Amino acid sequence: MLKKIFEDKKLLVVNVLFFVITMAFDICLLITYNRYVFKTIASVLFVICGFVNFVVVYKQEKNSKLFGWFMLAGLVFACVGDILLIESSLFIYGAISFAIGHVFFFVAYSTLYRINWKDVLISLGIFAVALVVILAIPVFEFDGMLPVVIIYALVISFMLGKAISNFSFCKGNKIQNLIIMLGSILFFLSDLMLLFNVFSNVIDPYRIFDTICLILYYPAEILLATSIYYSNRKIEEFEKSEN
Repeated sequence: MLKKIFEDKKLLVVNVLFFVITMAFDICLLITYNRYVFKTIASVLFVICGFVNFVVVYKQEKNSKLFGWFMLAGLVFACVGDILLIESSLFIYGAISFAIGHVFFFVAYSTLYRINWKDVLISLGIFAVALVVILAIPVFEFDGMLPVVIIYALVISFMLGKAISNFSFCKGNKIQNLIIMLGSILFFLSDLMLLFNVFSNVIDPYRIFDTICLILYYPAEILLATSIYYSNRKIEEFEKSEN
C-alpha cells in the first residue's frame, strides 16, 4: 500500500509542501493568535491543495470527477466557516457553513460507495456517543445553541460514519479510503475540542482546547484535500493486478 501512495512522487512532494506550509501558518496562528491573517491563509491553502489534486485527476480522462467536485465544495465551505468563526458573533453562520461542508463530504464519500445500512448504524453509534458528551458532561453552557450543536453533531457523525464504513467494508481503493477516514477522524476530534473551547465553562488559561483543535484541524483538511488525487482508477488497477 505504501508503494502505491508514493507512486506519483512529484504530487507527493507538492502535497507534503502544502502540509508543511499550512502547518507553519497554523503554528504562527497558535503563537500570535492573529486569526485574521494566519488562519485565513492556512484555510485558503488547503482549498488550493484540493484544487491542485483535482486538476491532476481531471487530466486523467478515465477518472470520475464527481468525487473531486463534491470534495472541493466541502473544502470551500470549511474555509468559509473558518473565516466566519474568526468573529465570535458570526459563530452560528460559521457552524452552518461547516455543516454544509460536511454534507458535501458525505455526498463525496457516497459517490465512491452507495449508502447502506452499515453506514447508518456506524453513524448513529457515533452520534449517540456525541450526544452523551454533549448532554451528560456537566461543563457546557449552550445559551440557546443546543439545537444547533445537536444538528451539527448529527451531520458530522454521518460524515465520519460513512468514512469509517467505506474503509472497513469496501474492498476497492483502500488508500483513498484510509486517507479519507484519517482526515474525517481528525476533523471530528478537532470539532470536539472546539466544543469544549467554545461552550465549556472550564477555565482554560493555556488555551489547551483551542491549541489541540487547531493542531488536529489543518492536517485533517490537507488529508481530505489529498484524497481527491487518490480517487483515480490507477490505484484500483494496481490492486487488481496484485490479486
